[in-house]
Parts: sequence; C-alpha cells; structure tokens
Amino acid sequence: MPDLDLASHRLHYRIDGDVADRPWLLFCNSLGTDLGMWDRQVAAFSQAYRVLRYDRRGHGQSSAPPGPYALSDLGGDVLALLDALGIDRVHFCGLSIGGLTGQWLAVHAGDRLDKVVLCATAARIGTRESWEARMEAVRKDGLGDLVAATAERWFTPGFIAAEPEMVRGVLDRFAATSPEGYVGCCAALSGADFRGALGRISHPLLAVSGEDDPVCPPSDLQAIAANVQRGRHVSFPGRHIVNIESSSSFNAVLSNFLEHG
Repeated sequence: MPDLDLASHRLHYRIDGDVADRPWLLFCNSLGTDLGMWDRQVAAFSQAYRVLRYDRRGHGQSSAPPGPYALSDLGGDVLALLDALGIDRVHFCGLSIGGLTGQWLAVHAGDRLDKVVLCATAARIGTRESWEARMEAVRKDGLGDLVAATAERWFTPGFIAAEPEMVRGVLDRFAATSPEGYVGCCAALSGADFRGALGRISHPLLAVSGEDDPVCPPSDLQAIAANVQRGRHVSFPGRHIVNIESSSSFNAVLSNFLEHG
C-alpha cells in the first residue's frame, strides 16, 4: 500500500479494484480508525468501482503533523490525494468526521464529487467545550482510558457479543492512534459547523444513521437530508460504526444509491 508525501506529513492510502473504466469510490474514516474500517465495503464494491481508502493524518499508517488541525486541512488532504492520483471526480462516502470532511468538500470543492454518502455524522457534532474536554483528557492520559466508552458508543452489546474479534480489532486500532493526531482532529471537530451551509450542497446525497447511535442520532442525519438540495435518509440497526454492524444492509442501499440515485 503506497504513501503520498506532502509538505508536512505523509498520507497512507490503498486502491482496490483498479480497472481504468470504472468510476472511483472514496471512503473516508471516522475519528480513531484506519482504512480497515471499510473492509466489508471493499469486498462488496471493488468489482464495480475503483475503491480508494486512506488513513487520515495522525491515524493508521499516516504521519501526524503538529496540530491543531482545521477541517479545511482534512479536506485539503483529500484534494491533494486526488490530484496526486490524477482523479478528477469521485463518489464519496464518509463516516462521522469523515462525513464532515465530505460536507466541507461538497461546499468548497463540489466539482470533485459525484454522489455523496454521509454516515453517522452531523452538520455539527458535539460542542467546542466537549471537544476541548476530550482533548485535555487525551493529552493527560492518552487513548487507553477511552476504549471502554468508545466500544459502547460504537457498537451495540449484541454486536459486541456476536463478533468479538471484529470489535477487538477496531478498538485495538483506536488505542494505537497517535494521541497528537487524535487531538489535532478533535480540534477540527470543535470548529466544524455546516448548519448554515447545507443548502449549498446540490449533489445527490444519502444520509445514513445507526438507529441506536448515541453520538449522531438519526435526527442529525434526517436534518442533513432535509436541508441539502437532493437528500434522503435511511437508518439501520447499530450504533456509530453502522457500516460494520449492518454491513449487508448498508452495502445493498449504498450500491442502489450509487447505481440509481
């Protein structure tokens, strides 16, 4: 899997299904995960699409430049990756902070996107105060103390019991995330607010929620779908990482949306 060297950091990325005449589909990760969170989607979509995934700055095998970061930095990383690979336009699917990155791109670089899928996200996630408290806790104690609470926010008890190895792998990668990169991205979240900009998004847009998501409940995704120009909302069983917990239903609806709108 190759890397892209930028001025301040290195982005690690992966391409699956690289056949020249297929459309591009870009997946954008949530906070505290790496590109492996989309494995169940890659298996389903790499036959029909050129699938591009990457580790956000400070996550996975990408390096962590000094923070704090802004959402424009995260969106700029996507544009730098697309430019380096010679990709004009992509279908975009992002979850949580990945969904906010998608909103930034749709508003500021809409000509680079075709259809947009925003999952388990919101136009505004949390408050500046809540993110500042999270940043302070991570600076002081690292990410280890957050693992148990993260498991509860991300997955239902039933899924944790049914697929313990999958959950353990996701949480291990969370715990291995660079604290500096994590805090930098929390800073980006603390300042991100698209509530006044959603009406500028004209792409066909699918908003996907987890029915029991305590981080970004279905009402947040309903609000996105209602306020963009061409949006609709669907909800699946699960909590925040709904693309893993309800992967079969998620993949079926995503496929239909990309093919037919």
